[in-house]
Amino acid sequence: MTKARSIIPISSVTTRAKGSLPAPRPPEGRVSDEATSQSTRLANNANQVAGYGGVPFTGVSSGVPVGLPLEGGLVPDHDVLREQSGDERFIADAMRRPLRDLRISVTDRCNLRCTYCMPREVFDQHYAFLPRAELLSFEEIERLAKLFIRLGVQKIRLTGGEPLLRRGIEHLIEKLAKLNDTAGKPIEIALTTNAVLLSNKARSLKDAGLSRISVSLDGLSEETFRRMSDTDVSVKTVLDGIAAAQRVGLAPVKVNMVLKRGENDHEIIPMVEHFRNSGIILRFIEYMDVGSSNGWRMDEVVTAKEIYECIHQHHPLQAVDPGYPGEVAERWRYADGSGEIGLIASVTQAFCSECTRARLSTDGKLYTCLFATDGADLREPLRTGADDQMLCRLIADYWQQRNDRYSQLRHTATASTRQKIEMSYIGG
Repeated sequence: MTKARSIIPISSVTTRAKGSLPAPRPPEGRVSDEATSQSTRLANNANQVAGYGGVPFTGVSSGVPVGLPLEGGLVPDHDVLREQSGDERFIADAMRRPLRDLRISVTDRCNLRCTYCMPREVFDQHYAFLPRAELLSFEEIERLAKLFIRLGVQKIRLTGGEPLLRRGIEHLIEKLAKLNDTAGKPIEIALTTNAVLLSNKARSLKDAGLSRISVSLDGLSEETFRRMSDTDVSVKTVLDGIAAAQRVGLAPVKVNMVLKRGENDHEIIPMVEHFRNSGIILRFIEYMDVGSSNGWRMDEVVTAKEIYECIHQHHPLQAVDPGYPGEVAERWRYADGSGEIGLIASVTQAFCSECTRARLSTDGKLYTCLFATDGADLREPLRTGADDQMLCRLIADYWQQRNDRYSQLRHTATASTRQKIEMSYIGG
């Protein structure tokens, strides 16, 4: 039997967490340190690692016990958290959230200019994208991925920008697809794309070992699609890419639609009708204030409650249990058995308390939230001789200090002038 769910109205923005949250840390920052900057503290911790010789110790920043990765070994767990995670080995952040998912941005470039992500007036011909030398190489990404896996990561998603613009992306997928998690199970490798280049790449991506694919599509009509993506690309190109992914077995394909009031919300039902009975899972995402360039306003958010009611009037919906702990989408199936949809209510139903995702930027910075303002530089120590033990300690220390819960504090944070990292830089 599935559990009953409620969609929270916009007037009652809250957390989706089950049970109460731990006592919050100071909002929107990591553990404070008046004496030194965060980068200096991380460097000091790295220097400590070199002298410990692999002896387990307690992280001084968060107080969550964690051991250093030993030769061929893993990070011992914290007993209090073992039962919650269902796993034997992991690290946890300051709010007792384990590290389970890693999103890797492989490029900051994109061939679309979606208005909510890379508005053309900002990302124009004069915008300074990262030079190639600053991008992590595939070998560097592979090495860091292995370390994240030792710390508990079970799923990796490649993002961008548009990841299919990264030359030879199949070679990276092939490297990552050979990795196993701490239990010896293959790591799930997923990719998010706008599908403009997918028709010609679907087979090679599948052959390289890609597990799943998600496609961003914000409208079915040419007018709506071109307005939302600010491009001359035809929506047929994207639909052909989705069909190609299905043909080669990248299933289930998920299609993500970001809804913006007055722009594309009139296409909710056309999208539903198009993807019902197709085997494709259509997911609706509340418009978010990602980055600092999209001019986000709360009144432009089409809430999950509104989306649910709109669809339910045409096709009655039934709740579906989450597929795994921390799943971001609330799952619903059509009562007539014609498929499944998801609602990602990141504005009106914050799921910060369940977030297990770390993000690695194109140039090797570790971010612990989509709405972060800063990150930890892993590329510099990676390229200046740091061994795996030191890098693991840097990652573990940064995760231990994590207390991000931006979506629960959105209205306070939005009132400030904080500059958030752009989504095209760290991936959605």
